[in-house]
Amino acid sequence: MHRYDASTALIVVDIQVDFADPAGALSVAGGQDVVPVANREIAAAHAAGALVAYSQDWHPARTPHFVTDGGPWPAHCVAGTPGAAFAPNLVIDGHVIRKGTGGEDGYSAFTMRDPQTGETCPTPLQELLTAHGITKVVVLGLATDYCVRATALDAIANGYDTTVLREGVRAVDLRPGDGEAALAEIAAAGGTVVAAPGAP
Repeated sequence: MHRYDASTALIVVDIQVDFADPAGALSVAGGQDVVPVANREIAAAHAAGALVAYSQDWHPARTPHFVTDGGPWPAHCVAGTPGAAFAPNLVIDGHVIRKGTGGEDGYSAFTMRDPQTGETCPTPLQELLTAHGITKVVVLGLATDYCVRATALDAIANGYDTTVLREGVRAVDLRPGDGEAALAEIAAAGGTVVAAPGAP
């Protein structure tokens, strides 16, 4: 079972209206169910002196990331719109890392990728974790097979002891089983996938 301490960061990935709300532009089935799990983990992290960071998709209105400009996704989480806001019941008490701000693919909380050139650039997350002496991360949020997967794999690649909370994630599952495949990939890369304490 994971434990929080001052060397741990909880990374809350993209629990935003467009993903978590059933009426959201890119709604993830069961997305609202991760909110109480996240809130419980946020409270536990703060109680133990751990760092809490939130990633937030924050796209421009036009971007190659969107289907309207040749990308794979419907327009979602456009900067400043209600859909880009965090889910209403989510406790926000920590650092916010915005991604996709320049039209990039913002899957990982650590990096953004230019969808045309393939070039990547870092978000502020790595610098934040380094400044706080973080060696372990716990990841939850939306969606398992995209932003959670990319964030966890980047965390592992960057040398962090990485745990993903199964009860705190939900998948898009464009192909049935994508979410489970993502969790298996994270485990194969050296991460740990566990149930959140107290979860049914």
